[in-house]
Amino acid sequence: MRQARALSVALVGVEGTVIEVEAAIGSGLPATIMVGLPDAALKEARQRCRAAMSVTGDGWPLAPVTINLSPATLPKAGSHYDLAIAAAVAAARGRCDPESLVGLVMFGELSLDGRVRGVRGLLPALLAARAKQVTRAVVPAVQLREASLVEGMVVYGVSDLADLFSVLAGGPGALPGPPAAEPGPVASPPDLADVVGQEEAKWALEVAAAGRHHLYLHGPPGVGKTLLAERLTTLLPDLDDDEALEVSAIHSLCGINLDGGLVRRPPYADPHHSASLASLVGGGARIAMPGAISRAHRGVLFLDEAPEFAPRVMEALRVPLESGRIVLSRSESTAVYPASFQLVLAANPCPCGLAETPGSNCRCAPMAVRRYAARVSGPVLDRIDISQRLRPVKTALLSRGMLPTEPSAAVAERVLAARDRQLHRLGRLGWRTNAELPGPVLRKQLPVPEGVELLTRAISRGQLSARGVDKCLRLSWTIADLSGAATPQLDHLHAALAMRGGTDLERGAA
Repeated sequence: MRQARALSVALVGVEGTVIEVEAAIGSGLPATIMVGLPDAALKEARQRCRAAMSVTGDGWPLAPVTINLSPATLPKAGSHYDLAIAAAVAAARGRCDPESLVGLVMFGELSLDGRVRGVRGLLPALLAARAKQVTRAVVPAVQLREASLVEGMVVYGVSDLADLFSVLAGGPGALPGPPAAEPGPVASPPDLADVVGQEEAKWALEVAAAGRHHLYLHGPPGVGKTLLAERLTTLLPDLDDDEALEVSAIHSLCGINLDGGLVRRPPYADPHHSASLASLVGGGARIAMPGAISRAHRGVLFLDEAPEFAPRVMEALRVPLESGRIVLSRSESTAVYPASFQLVLAANPCPCGLAETPGSNCRCAPMAVRRYAARVSGPVLDRIDISQRLRPVKTALLSRGMLPTEPSAAVAERVLAARDRQLHRLGRLGWRTNAELPGPVLRKQLPVPEGVELLTRAISRGQLSARGVDKCLRLSWTIADLSGAATPQLDHLHAALAMRGGTDLERGAA
C-alpha cells in the first residue's frame, strides 16, 4: 500500500487546528473512501479532485483510495481541503516527492478543469498554521494579497493544478492576480454635519463614541435617529493592528474580499428587523458561522425599529453585550466568535410613531403603546448606557441648519483625545475604554467621583440597578475625559445620570 500525507487547517469558529490529510492507495477495484467526519461539501471533494486530476493527464488512481482527515474526531467543513487531497493522492502515486509536502499547508477549492478557486477563512487558517510553527503555505493565486497579511509565512500562489505540481517541484508559484478595478465615483461619506439640529443627541453620540458606550435613540419618525446611528463610525478612531487582525479574520470567514489589506475602519452592521436569530448571532448545522454581531466586532451594530425585532432575537443579545463574545454550541462542536460591538437601538414612541409629534393624530391605545415599548425588555435596556430622546426639529433649527455645523472630523479629534486619556489611565490594568472596565476594577482601583450620593438615592428608590450604577460611573469618566478633567466632578456625574435616564429623578430629589 502506497501512502502520503499533506496538511490543511480545520476551522471551528476563528480557532484553527492543523489537519493531516492522509491518502492510501491499495489494490483492488476502484473506489474512493473519505473518513474523518467530513461534511457534505468535503465529501464532494472526491468528484472535484478526480475530474481535476484527469484534466492534468495524471488521472485518478484505478484502485481503492482511502483519504483520512486526522484528527478524525474533529468535524471538518468546507471545500478548502481540495488541494491537500489532490497533493496527497498525487504523492502516493509517485507524481511528486512526498518530502515536498512536509511542513507545507494547503488551501484551495478545485474546479472540474483543474483551476483553483478562492476559499473562505484563509486569514484565520494561516494564523492557526503559523501558531503551530508551519511557515509555508500554498494558497489560491487570487488570494495571495490576503495571505500576505500574515507575517512570517512563505506563501506560494497557484492558479491551477499545474502550478501546484510546479511548486512541489521547487517552482516559485503563480504571481498575484491584477488588483481589483478601481471603483467608480461614489457618494460622499456620511458626516455628522448632515444632521440638522439635535445638538443633545450629537453630544450623546460623541460620548458614546469616546467611551464605546451602548446607545438607545427613541423619538418620532423623521427626527434623525438613523442618520445619527449611521454616522457613529465616522467618530471612531482607526483599529490598531491587533483589532484589525481580529476584524479581518471574521471578514475572511464571511467571504469578504481582503485585497485592500487589513480592515482598519470599525465595521458597521445594520440587519433588518426581520432578521432571524441565526443571522444575528450566528448559526449553522454542524459548525456555526458568524452572524451580524460578530461582523460588527470592534464596530457598531445598529438595530433600527428595535421593537419590531422578534423578542427571542433581542434577548439573545444579553450575554454578548456583557461578555464581548458569542458561544454557539452544536452537537459536534462549539464555536466561539468575538462579538465586542457597540450597540445602537432606535425606536419610535408607539406603533404609529406619532405619539410625541405636536399636532399629530396618534390613535394608539395606551395598552398598545405599553406592549410596543415592552418588546425591548428591561434586562436588555439595563445593558444600554445612554438613553437619548429625540424631539421633532423646530422651524428655527431648520433655518440654522443651513449654516455650517460641526463635521465628524472635528468631533473625531475630541473622541481620539478622550480615548488616549483612557488608554493612559487603563492600559496598566489591561483595558482600553471605560465601557470595557469591569465593575470591581471601576470601584476599587479608580478614584470614586464626587457626589456618589446621587447614585445611592437612585438605587435606594429602585430607579437604578447595580449594573446601572457601574454604567453611570463609566459614563462620568468618559464625560470627564472629553472635558479634559483628571477625575469626574459632580457635574459630570449629574450629566451621566441624566444620560442614563435620571433627569426627572434628580429634579424630584432636589
